[in-house]
Amino acid sequence: MWFFTHEENELKRVCQDFASKELTPVAAELDRQQAFNLKAFKKMGELGLLGITAEPEYGGSGLGATAATIVMEEFGRACASTTLSYLAHSILCVNNIQNNGSKQQKEKYLPKLCNGEHIGCMGMSEPGYGSDALGMQTKAKLNQDHYQINGSKMWITNAEYADVGYIYARTGDGRKDISSFIVEKGTPGFSFGNAIHKMGMRASPTGELVFENAKVPKENLVGNEGDSTIHMMKNLELERITISGISLGLAQACLDQCVQYAGERIAFNRPIGHYQMIQKMISEMSTETEMMRHFLYSVCKQYDSGKKGPVIAAQVKLALPKMATKIALDAIQILGGYGYSNEFPVERYMRDAKLLEIGAGTNEVMIIIIAKELLNLRESR
Repeated sequence: MWFFTHEENELKRVCQDFASKELTPVAAELDRQQAFNLKAFKKMGELGLLGITAEPEYGGSGLGATAATIVMEEFGRACASTTLSYLAHSILCVNNIQNNGSKQQKEKYLPKLCNGEHIGCMGMSEPGYGSDALGMQTKAKLNQDHYQINGSKMWITNAEYADVGYIYARTGDGRKDISSFIVEKGTPGFSFGNAIHKMGMRASPTGELVFENAKVPKENLVGNEGDSTIHMMKNLELERITISGISLGLAQACLDQCVQYAGERIAFNRPIGHYQMIQKMISEMSTETEMMRHFLYSVCKQYDSGKKGPVIAAQVKLALPKMATKIALDAIQILGGYGYSNEFPVERYMRDAKLLEIGAGTNEVMIIIIAKELLNLRESR
């Protein structure tokens, strides 16, 4: 992008180089095996990427939404699954601790999360409460020097690999009486449930977190009881912006595949790129991808300059995943039978792209958020 700083352009170059060496060569095999690229994850720590928004004093890079989205795009272009796990670690866990944790909590947890020694996750969704996050039923009750947590969290990225979890739980009877806790692997009463096998994002481990009288130290409460709803909503804004970078990366990867294929595939004695229907589809894919890019990074720059709010995040999260899925489907159509098989990666791109219309808030939830603001609608309850 023309408005990227020198630092952002250098970050883009580093991420492209890392992705080509560490992500692209193994992406298809990891997808088949449903295996996690732990090796690459650790190397991200060496590059200072795992704590991209954390302050340097805790081992982070101290950068903003634009930089984080650049990483998402370049990594998403190579392996969306690994990128989703990266987002869960860096945005859902690290960024939450950076913004909401005490100095002592930051000093204790962020350095190892930033250097890759530890992997993080975030627990918000529950078996019966996905879009209605504030309806969560996991409860935390203070018992002398510790909180006793009971409940479960579902669809948790990095669940079985996580050393540290940023967990939301109810601490009162009100709908917004939500608190957050830092829970370590090995905490008594805390365990991982079964792994979840998915259509796409198969190399990003997903599972359940189970709390059965889990004994969490009192000092692991983040902030004060009942003040985490605002923290949750603010972090969701950044998540929705940055996760859209994965959609952009997938769209660009589809376009790259189609341009190459159109020049190589011969039909009726000439490359299919000579046919107007193929030209039309690729031209539209290219235009749509550039629209995605300009919209997304414009929002990133606004966010970094202080213009924040749920609507701009919801708008970009509504637009980009839908367009990426459409582009991926067009890519499959251009490649025909090869596109539908796993001989080419576009079928994986489509499976991965669809998740982004669901995770971090479904398309339908984004529509509700935008409409409420534009129409000045307020909940009656």
